Amino acid sequence: MPLVVFNQKGGVGKSTITCNLAAISASQGHRTLVIDLDPQGNSSAYLLGDSAQDDQPTVADFFENTLSFSLRGPAPDEYTVATPHDNLRVMASSPALDALQTKLESRHKIYKLREALQKLADNYDRIYIDTPPALNFYTRSALIAARGCLIPFDCDEFSRKALYTLMENVEEIRADHNPELQIDGIVVNQFQPRANLPQRVVQELIDEGLPVLEPYLPSSVRIRESHEQSLPMIWLDPGHKLTLALVELHEAIEAGRG
Repeated sequence: MPLVVFNQKGGVGKSTITCNLAAISASQGHRTLVIDLDPQGNSSAYLLGDSAQDDQPTVADFFENTLSFSLRGPAPDEYTVATPHDNLRVMASSPALDALQTKLESRHKIYKLREALQKLADNYDRIYIDTPPALNFYTRSALIAARGCLIPFDCDEFSRKALYTLMENVEEIRADHNPELQIDGIVVNQFQPRANLPQRVVQELIDEGLPVLEPYLPSSVRIRESHEQSLPMIWLDPGHKLTLALVELHEAIEAGRG
């Protein structure tokens, strides 16, 4: 079932969470795909590293192809590329996504990603979608295409206030376009257990009945090395506390999705 990682606020760890959950799925033998809809391409760089090629197919190529009707267009899987890791492929991002957005909106291509994922369903056991930090065409396409949504959350008051608007946006898309969409949970990221503010903010979310997932992901400088080496934590340092938390979080998400 496709899972989208979404937050309208930047810098909350969307790409880190997307790639590391996908890496854990792949490490467990699941055929896994990451779709990177953020023009910044952080997930693509994280997973491909030096194996990225200038002429590789991208998700922008996929969307551009939808603008030209063809009975025999390329299959969606032809826009994916292999990563250096077993069982893990990526539909890579491209800066061209920005220029395409207006054309796609004007031609009402909002459902094309969902159609593609339906065709990819037999090829992959798990599909994770990274999104830009905005409620734009690509984010809406992802939410319309997905079955579940994870919301990364920074432990500050500004993020808490923005969370309600974000959840309302997800619910509106569920009501209007995708009745199967559900919020699988709020992922608490960069958690500092000894600081009072993070503890208070997270407890307020729990008291208000919001679906806060456990465990909370601790802050760690090790994640920078993970990005620099294009090596998700499960392969960089399997015994690290952040890795163990990510594995436990992955298990909780899997259990929740049945």
